[in-house]
Amino acid sequence: MASAPSRVGGALERAPSEEDVVPRRKLFGTDGVRGVAGEQLSADLTLALGRAATEAARERGVEKPRVLVVRDTRESGEMLEAALAAGVAAAGGEVLLGGVLPTPAAPLLVRRYELDLAAVLSASHNPYRDNGIKFFGADGFKLSDATELEIERRLEPSSSRPATAAIGRIRPLQGTQEDYLRALHDRFAALDLSGLRVALDCAHGATHRVAPEIFRRLGADVTVLGDAPDGRNINDGCGSTHIDLIARTVVEHGHDVGFAFDGDGDRVLAVDRAGGVVDGDELVALAALHLRRAGRLAGDGVAVTVMTNYGFHAAMEEAGIAVATTKVGDRYVLEELRARGWMLGGEQSGHIIDLGFAPSGDGIASALLTLEALEGADLARRNAMRKLPQRLVNVRVGDRDAAMADEELLAATAREHDALAGRGRVLVRPSGTESLVRVMVEAPTAEEADAACERLVALVERLSPAA
Repeated sequence: MASAPSRVGGALERAPSEEDVVPRRKLFGTDGVRGVAGEQLSADLTLALGRAATEAARERGVEKPRVLVVRDTRESGEMLEAALAAGVAAAGGEVLLGGVLPTPAAPLLVRRYELDLAAVLSASHNPYRDNGIKFFGADGFKLSDATELEIERRLEPSSSRPATAAIGRIRPLQGTQEDYLRALHDRFAALDLSGLRVALDCAHGATHRVAPEIFRRLGADVTVLGDAPDGRNINDGCGSTHIDLIARTVVEHGHDVGFAFDGDGDRVLAVDRAGGVVDGDELVALAALHLRRAGRLAGDGVAVTVMTNYGFHAAMEEAGIAVATTKVGDRYVLEELRARGWMLGGEQSGHIIDLGFAPSGDGIASALLTLEALEGADLARRNAMRKLPQRLVNVRVGDRDAAMADEELLAATAREHDALAGRGRVLVRPSGTESLVRVMVEAPTAEEADAACERLVALVERLSPAA
């Protein structure tokens, strides 16, 4: 059982995660294995990962693991699907090919069919050349860090292989799209969207069929962008990473609301009728207040990341809703929710997790939850939180670790933080993948945020000049 949360600086401190005690992995990042298809993510590596994941399941007592495989619309998806399926079958597993589906459909279907494992082939919001693999267990949750490390170890030349009793089978699984749509409809059956003019940007990705269909089934008048994938146009100038497209469409054609998904459909951003962008912070705030009113917010708490706007924390404090803060990454938000027995969390980028529906972020479900939370009101008149002006600068440095440990920077950060206490906040943190220090300031005015941020950026640049 998770220990009782404690407040630190107006938010709840993060409970220790498994990553704190498990050795660093080489292949798996915070969202699976990802890289350029055919290069870092080759067919050989994909086959090996399929074999290793299946062997790991067999070692845990599953004699003939049944593995669901779904993918997004990238041209490399079919190649990697074939390689992954071959690896699973070579290790004695049974492969069920679910076709093109959003990532969140995988954990739902794993539970529905009582399967042992699911693999999603996608690189989310990345360009088409990239692809990735993420695994979900029989419980619908992403594999733990320890299990991913075990899979990596099985790729080492010295790793022993369990005997395979028989070669597995590979077959298509029919009806997966309809099963996912049925789950969405069952959850939001009471939501009547009749007369609502909705624009959807599906990023030429995995939501291009199912998102328009569920909105139409619920009565909406739907205009769709990004619904003609050709294998290379996924996320290309469209979707949640290019929100201007849906914003222009909503304003120019008089829609009531717009939603933009990413390539694999696990995140969403919204646009109101005036073209105003509504990010994940505001969407989570809307959902939290709605679920709290309905008596469906487990634990009266939400989990968000360190990037979440200070205005969100202020709004939740006023509403009596506890907030737990995690590192950046939806897997850490999910870990926190499970540890505390809560159900709602998310990221500014639009990853929103509602464990009342699915054990992963689901962009389509989050869009529908937003409309449910509005209770017929106009998104342009939302008042769930007051977002503070934010300034974020990525500073390239010579040595990020040395910069972060510098006493002068620590003291300057503390001074700026104290100056904004109760009115805003300061966050200085290293990038996890690049030689960058990220400086973020939120303040009551843009001018105050800019000034504080510029002072810290200048100090970082002086302390550790880029090579």
